[in-house]
Amino acid sequence: MALFVWSDKYSVNINEIDSQHKKLVDMLNSLHDSMKAGKGNEVLGKTLTELIQYVGTHFATEERLLSTHGYPELNVHKSEHAKLTQKAIELQKDFQQGAPVLTVEVLGFLKDWLQNHILGTDKKYSQFLNSKGVV
Repeated sequence: MALFVWSDKYSVNINEIDSQHKKLVDMLNSLHDSMKAGKGNEVLGKTLTELIQYVGTHFATEERLLSTHGYPELNVHKSEHAKLTQKAIELQKDFQQGAPVLTVEVLGFLKDWLQNHILGTDKKYSQFLNSKGVV
């Protein structure tokens, strides 16, 4: 069973963003599957690298849309993006330096962040962007 099951409650009603969120969920579930198969540490480094790269793309998409349409809480949103990116980079650095980075810790962090960020921060801009014709 997947760790994170996508449902309509996570939708921000913007196709491009929902597709990107679903890809992030897939990445999280893939790491979870690897852990269940006893290969979590083997794929953690690769997953963190892919996550950091993809999150950069995703955040740029969100920030572009929010900036283009004058979203009033853009700076707060960007700050949350920067915090997640920094945490992911720190986890990757620890892993690369041989520090014990527990895949369970990474998995929990990613799941909590993804759920809380989508349901909290991202849901806030959904109606705003929809009202500007972004779907």
